Amino acid sequence: MKDLKPEVQRLKKERNAVILAHNYQLDEVQEVADYVGDSFYLSKTAANTNSDVIVFCGVHFMAETAKILSPDKTVLLPEKDAGCPLADMITAGGLRELKARYPGVPVVCYVNSPAEVKAESDVCCTSANAVKVVSSLPDNKVIFVPDEHLGHWVAGQVPDKQLILWQGCCITHAKVKPADVATVRDKYLGAVVLVHPECEPAVVELADFVGSTSAIISYAGKSEAKTFIIGTEMGVLYKLRADNPDKQFFLLHTGLVCPNMKKTRLESVYEALVHFQHEITVEERLATAAKRALTRMLELA
Repeated sequence: MKDLKPEVQRLKKERNAVILAHNYQLDEVQEVADYVGDSFYLSKTAANTNSDVIVFCGVHFMAETAKILSPDKTVLLPEKDAGCPLADMITAGGLRELKARYPGVPVVCYVNSPAEVKAESDVCCTSANAVKVVSSLPDNKVIFVPDEHLGHWVAGQVPDKQLILWQGCCITHAKVKPADVATVRDKYLGAVVLVHPECEPAVVELADFVGSTSAIISYAGKSEAKTFIIGTEMGVLYKLRADNPDKQFFLLHTGLVCPNMKKTRLESVYEALVHFQHEITVEERLATAAKRALTRMLELA
């Protein structure tokens, strides 16, 4: 089989395309990407790119967000079935019902959600800026959707506000239990435990540091410690190990693998560039409303 990396680079130039890859993608995909990061970083990059084509190596809501922020660009999702169970846990109708029970309360929507839910929200957030977004609101009550674990963590950072949480979660991060933290601490004495706020509250309370994937990467790079336990999707290990060859990184749980993030392969990226597949579209009415919530997030950043 021919080496696809040179072909991807050639096609990228021909198409005037940019390749964006989430930190949870396979190593081979991160290697050919122009930009690699968490959803917040990639959201900003998607909004500012000058390319005609965006190849988004991630899951559907990410590519959809890129299309909303860059409606004049062609946005391709290499694997059309790369979805997100968390995003599927909420609907626009369900959110409208919740809003009806709390009239006038603003809605902060995690970007891990479909466009129709973003369209019903006041402002979006990512795990990297959720605390800042919620803190910026003058209201004492805030509806936070759809990740209750992230919302619970944010509530702890902004005790002056009451967060009304939607009952949704990332099924990958939810696999981690407090007993897993105890096990790895016994196995790797002195290791620093870093976890994502999508983990359940009991796990978060046991961690040495809690933050988004970008925050975890930054913390590990600056820390003088040499051994770390990583409590987020395994894809982040690629950059952690590449940036810190003198340090050791171990997964907190063997189940920290997102099957949807792992669907995209180098062949997927190549096929997307060759055949312009699979193009993401968003209904104009939804895109306009969702963009308001996303733009407000970016303005707060």
